[in-house]
Amino acid sequence: MIEILNPTQLLRARDTGTLVARMLQTLKSRVTVGTNLLDIDRWTRDMITEAGAASCYVDYEPSFGRGPFGHYICTSVNDAVLHGLPHDYQLVDGDLLSLDLAVNLGGVVADSAISFIVGDRHPPESVALIEATQRALHAGIAAAGPGVPIGDISHAIGTVLREAGYSVNTEFGGHGVGSTMHQDPHVSNTGRAGRGYRLRPGLLLALEPWVMADTAELVTDADGWTLRSVTGCRTAHSEHTIAITDDGAEILTLPA
Repeated sequence: MIEILNPTQLLRARDTGTLVARMLQTLKSRVTVGTNLLDIDRWTRDMITEAGAASCYVDYEPSFGRGPFGHYICTSVNDAVLHGLPHDYQLVDGDLLSLDLAVNLGGVVADSAISFIVGDRHPPESVALIEATQRALHAGIAAAGPGVPIGDISHAIGTVLREAGYSVNTEFGGHGVGSTMHQDPHVSNTGRAGRGYRLRPGLLLALEPWVMADTAELVTDADGWTLRSVTGCRTAHSEHTIAITDDGAEILTLPA
């Protein structure tokens, strides 16, 4: 289903996006060496409850996971890139942590992800991974607008990732959002310009470039959820929810 939001829903989407962005920045500021992933999950639960919002993850049970997910945020560390199931692990100096969060506020969902390095040790290859996903994300956003074929976004994202030297996995990518978390259209992280669904004002898209340092192949962890690089290399993931407007695209999950 492709859902086009009305003006009232778009106002709610801005509120949801602001909440998600604020929560992710709060979590980032609280994470230190020694933080347990289960603490991050608990902090997220408390913030969602305080905001009067609803988690998109706790009861989530798609075909590709061993559901329900049962937690409030995805916490992916180092070789884990997507759907990281929070577990009893204390972060160490130099860990590359990705946090992916989707919540529903007032009937509208926003979805965003950030990657950052914990502590004082910043391995150059990890910094490069994060920066590549951020550049690709902003290239995809810059390509979006009314009437634009969705392939233009995919092409822009994939071009940045490949020029940075990374292979692009097409099993998972961006997607529509609205009253639910995962909707059509699918937004691949690589593609051909000029192809696909033409974007309409009122459409929300979650764009999410992610890469693995030396492979494009994933393996599912024994937990049934966490997706890791098959070689054990490091990974990174960046995501924003955007709204297609009459004259371009508005980032709804941009930190204040």
